[in-house]
Amino acid sequence: MVPKQYDAEDKRLRESSRLFLFPLGAQNVVLCIPVLFIGFAMVWWETDLANLIFKSISDAYLQVSTFVAATFLIFYSCEKFFNIDAARALRNAAFWQVPIAAGLGALPGCGGAIIVVTQYVTGRLSFGSVVAVLTATMGDAAFLLIAQAPLTGISMMIMGLVVGSLSGWVVNIIHHKDFLFKETIIEVAANANRQDASSPFLDLIWYLLLAPGVILAILVAFQVDVDTMFATTLFDKPATLLGVIGGTLAVVMQLAPRVGLRGDVGFSRNGTILRRTVKETNFVTLWVILAYLVFELSIYFLAIDLKLIFEGWAVLTPLISVLIGFLPGCGPQVLITTMYLAGFIPLSAQIGNAISNDGDALFPALAIAPRVALIATLYSGIPALIVSYGWFFVME
Repeated sequence: MVPKQYDAEDKRLRESSRLFLFPLGAQNVVLCIPVLFIGFAMVWWETDLANLIFKSISDAYLQVSTFVAATFLIFYSCEKFFNIDAARALRNAAFWQVPIAAGLGALPGCGGAIIVVTQYVTGRLSFGSVVAVLTATMGDAAFLLIAQAPLTGISMMIMGLVVGSLSGWVVNIIHHKDFLFKETIIEVAANANRQDASSPFLDLIWYLLLAPGVILAILVAFQVDVDTMFATTLFDKPATLLGVIGGTLAVVMQLAPRVGLRGDVGFSRNGTILRRTVKETNFVTLWVILAYLVFELSIYFLAIDLKLIFEGWAVLTPLISVLIGFLPGCGPQVLITTMYLAGFIPLSAQIGNAISNDGDALFPALAIAPRVALIATLYSGIPALIVSYGWFFVME
């Protein structure tokens, strides 16, 4: 009789041989079909609605998913390879949690918010830290402001740090540091067993798309037209195509287990840094793409023009900017910043939007801890109104 350990080893070797001889696998091929279909559809389907849909998927991937993935890779890698226990240090230094969170939020992009919200749901940070990071976060609009008005952009980052810190400290005084924590644990536990389709092949393709995606994302953050930059005589939207394929692959991998497709899961090590990054990013990407599509299609079918909203309403301009800041995503916030740089709205409106908006950071926060994210972003509206109207009445 063959001992169990040898039988298990023999089974593992047979499976490895099968993977070597048939590297794609039937389920992997099936999962790739919708990705290829969407890619071909983008190349051949040329209508305004189609372009809007494909651009929304691409923007969600390039403006959010790539940064989310990069953040997870850095964070998980530091935890493992450098044995950094920043969480313990933050937990022991309760007073400094809030300004550190605000500092992470003040950095352009949404990476800081992901780290803070992730640490909050594990019980390592206070609710005030979440309020601080979302208050300080300006998202990708910060890149545009820094590129075209550096002094104003840096001032907004400093303002975000100060206002975020003060807001977080006040919230911690009002609420216990574990405010909403039990409810959040229940929400996180409900999603703890979520799965995505995985295999070495799918993960490899995922990372092959991510590598150029990160480079394109950085260029997009600084308002570079990457399609024009990399356009060829054969195809004029290569960057958008990469974003569409990357976003679609993430969605397919996330939804596939619901219909019984899991790829070659037997060969995937779910605990590794690379696999954890893929899994968490796919989960966020699904919700980000849905949110982008809902927003953009609403604008398209309802013919909403945000510029017209501001005309003739000087005293309400800061309030409108603050309310627009509650909208998830960087699209509306980049538009507000663009209007400020063009002289359509005053600095008070830009200030209100910068404090109230969370940019793309709200998407990962909503995916990880929706109730906390919603309440925290509503809290950020209070200092946004105070500071923006203070500037409006005193300086304008």
